[in-house]
Amino acid sequence: MPIQNNVSLKKFNTFGFDVTANSYIYIDSIPELKEIVAENQNLFILGGGSNIVLTKDLTDLVVHVGIKGTEIVSQNSDTVIVKAQAGENWHEFVQWTIQQNFGGLENLSLIPGNVGTTPIQNIGAYGVEIKDTFYCCEALNRNTLEIETFSNEDCQFDYRESIFKNKFKNKYIIVSVSFKLTTNNHQLKTSYGAIEAEIQKNNIQNPSLQDISNAVIAIRESKLPNPKLLGNSGSFFKNPIVNRIKFEQLQADFEGLTFYEISDSEVKIPAGWLIEQAGFKGKRFGDAGVHEKQALVLVNYGTASGEEILALAHKIQEAVFDKFGIKIEQEVTYY
Repeated sequence: MPIQNNVSLKKFNTFGFDVTANSYIYIDSIPELKEIVAENQNLFILGGGSNIVLTKDLTDLVVHVGIKGTEIVSQNSDTVIVKAQAGENWHEFVQWTIQQNFGGLENLSLIPGNVGTTPIQNIGAYGVEIKDTFYCCEALNRNTLEIETFSNEDCQFDYRESIFKNKFKNKYIIVSVSFKLTTNNHQLKTSYGAIEAEIQKNNIQNPSLQDISNAVIAIRESKLPNPKLLGNSGSFFKNPIVNRIKFEQLQADFEGLTFYEISDSEVKIPAGWLIEQAGFKGKRFGDAGVHEKQALVLVNYGTASGEEILALAHKIQEAVFDKFGIKIEQEVTYY
């Protein structure tokens, strides 16, 4: 596809910000990607557009990575290595693995975005993170134009973090991701959130991978807005992790504090609970707002700009810090 000029990116970002790319190209092969990177220094790499806040028109060439393909790399009696190209829709890929009876990704159902961006921030939900099943990824070195392979250890995964989000930011373009999944004796994770309750509600005694996925989908749909209907990026903030002393102070001061044990010394506090207690749940400021069912989600009711969403995010961060003494960090990236 040739380079196009003055292209609206409204349909290419889940917030629905109507910003313009001065120049735009859709890439569906690695040779084409290499050619574009070799010929252009200033690039904006676009994947599924699910974790970004666009605050202005983009002057750099927008390269929309749409490389497709899914394959089984190797398989034995217990595990399988599956590879998905960066442009594959994440939820569709998860459903494909479930249909093959490959276990490990079912808790990550219905997360918006494409496969290629999932390792960058080590996406996670309902007690599972990408690092749990991540085997390796292939990425194009923007300087050498070589395809390099990164192992799980190489990626330096942490909570919503990876080497691609900090040290190697803007230095590589992920072109494929491989996962090591189970083929039998699946280790189902149902204790996090409302998964167990959802399964019991449906009178399921021995849940399958699809049952877990269906439960996660039902829970997400019950409290998270569909980006196609209401612009959002899913969870806007990270859940803060505090030390045990801070947690005990909070528990003494705030009745009903919800939390998740991380270790003997650390506790995770749901950012949504903090935001709700600070009085922002369901609040609207023009077309920028906080979702009525999940305070962790900021939404675009129509014509909100990226600047307006960021201004709301900063207002929330200040209010949470003033009330609890906790700094909540943004999960999204903004430009």
